[in-house]
Amino acid sequence: MAVEIKTLVERIEAAGAAALRSLEACADVDALELARVRLLGKKGELRRLAELLKEAPPERRPDIGQALNEVRVAVERALEARLADARAEALQRRLRQEDLDVTLPGRPGLHGHLHPLTLVQRRMEAIFTSLGFEIATGPDTETEELNFDALNIPLDHPARDMHDTFYLVGGGLLRTHTSPVQIRALRRLNPPLAIIAPGRVYRYEAADDTHSPVFHQIEALLVDRQVRMSDLKGVLALFLRRMFGPETRYRFRPSYFPFTEPSAEVDIFWQLPGREPAWMEILGAGMVHPKVLAAGGADPTRWTGFALGVGVERVAMLTYGIPSMRLFYQNDVRFLRQF
Repeated sequence: MAVEIKTLVERIEAAGAAALRSLEACADVDALELARVRLLGKKGELRRLAELLKEAPPERRPDIGQALNEVRVAVERALEARLADARAEALQRRLRQEDLDVTLPGRPGLHGHLHPLTLVQRRMEAIFTSLGFEIATGPDTETEELNFDALNIPLDHPARDMHDTFYLVGGGLLRTHTSPVQIRALRRLNPPLAIIAPGRVYRYEAADDTHSPVFHQIEALLVDRQVRMSDLKGVLALFLRRMFGPETRYRFRPSYFPFTEPSAEVDIFWQLPGREPAWMEILGAGMVHPKVLAAGGADPTRWTGFALGVGVERVAMLTYGIPSMRLFYQNDVRFLRQF
């Protein structure tokens, strides 16, 4: 019986040695994977050796089982070592074939950034908020009452015509300025107050270098006791110098707006690329009309205020030396990467 046990063990060891020799003969990863299935799969050669347990007496089966386990572990370790070597060889062969210099730096990732209009708008907001103004917002769709009536714009004013305003089916319109936010703020807050109202506005205009049917404005409103035109000029002078530099030349010109009295337009002396230096109008301003204060619920005999409205696109054009407003809306990556 001892000879029979020795014979069984020898058969197991011989099968293990044959398995190891077959692994050494495998030339690549694919051949080794096939060998794994042939030797260690559910119906593999080493699995079938377990049938030898039936030929051993019960008291000697643990010895046979130990021999089977030792052979299986040895084959698994040899297989993993051969796979590691084969994969390394495959990688080196691929690198030689593809002729890659793995020491070269990788391509830099593309990172998004803010649009130039957003950059300029945030800078403008920072200047006003540093002076104590708070940011207020309102909807893009408005009523005629808030967009026109409460701002002292008469029924026969050209701005109400279809060729200037986008009217909505069922009533309402797309706001033509952010001035309705002033009325909303006056009705919601009690004076004194100082707010700015940034946002998109809409006008039925043909697009060219300085006009667009959709653009951005920042309105500013300050209401308090004994506010004067000199206060408005002081705030504007500080804003222009912080925005464009301390040497900026600017001027006030008398003008007319239904919602302010007196009113003025502000020009700065500037030169865009390829153009002669000239005065360019960038904003309108003035003392809030008493009727506008009353429409907002503020007693015009107790309160006075000033308001101003500035186009973000126009300021961005001057800040970056951009000749056409249309560049902001064309989504040309070559243009946007400059900011």
